[in-house]
Amino acid sequence: MVIGVIERFVEPDLRVKLKDADDDLRLIEDLGIDSLTMMEIVILVEDVLQMTINNDELRNLRTVGDVKTFIDCKIRGLPLPKPTKFIPIEHIGAVMPIQPPFLFLNEASVSSTAANGKYKITGQEFFLQGHFKDNPVMPASIMLEALGQLAVLYLLEGAPTEPGKVVSAQTIFFTGCEGVRAHRICKPGDILTLSIKPKRMKMPLATFEGAIRVGQEKAVIVEEITLTFGIVDAANAPVPINGQTTHPSAANGSTATPAVVAPPLRVAFNT
Repeated sequence: MVIGVIERFVEPDLRVKLKDADDDLRLIEDLGIDSLTMMEIVILVEDVLQMTINNDELRNLRTVGDVKTFIDCKIRGLPLPKPTKFIPIEHIGAVMPIQPPFLFLNEASVSSTAANGKYKITGQEFFLQGHFKDNPVMPASIMLEALGQLAVLYLLEGAPTEPGKVVSAQTIFFTGCEGVRAHRICKPGDILTLSIKPKRMKMPLATFEGAIRVGQEKAVIVEEITLTFGIVDAANAPVPINGQTTHPSAANGSTATPAVVAPPLRVAFNT
């Protein structure tokens, strides 16, 4: 019903995007909905569903998925989830342990329940020079790597932790994947839309399901991607400065040796 209301206010040439709308479809960037149009949509939704929506609540509605979750919570009387974080490439590069030319995320969004990202295959990637001769094709293993990187970003930016604790970027490593299916050849010019959702999280292991699409076509489906991770005190979390990672004590001019974080598997074994 709500998607039908939104469709009434979207330009005719953009309505086709709503028919099979992914949850990461953006209201402003992809559908051209400005603030005035958003208010018209809200007024109609309030009349149809007999509810009141505060203006402050609208600030966090950036995607179709945000709208679905928001309306569902309002109708059922549930607390609203934390807003989705939209992360530009500059911030991705600042927080991720993986760096160019092996970073395959151009943009991303992270919520408490999922993460989505995009990567455009430019054709300039170093590995395409030999994969394959005169026929550049994105390796399936690299697409798995991109999904794994999105899972890393979720652990750093969206994973719930105890107050005063954070996931350490230095402790996240790939451990395995299951149920991988490649459905489509991906070539330069294709824009990969990546999504992951956590299935199980118990330190030191986090398991995700993931998918990659090009438009509405499935490219890769992964039933399980498993990473290992560790938790540290927020005060001891490394701080990125000018592209380099230091600890707060070092940033203040101290020569103190950074705290050594025990490997998460060793922490679990000791426990």
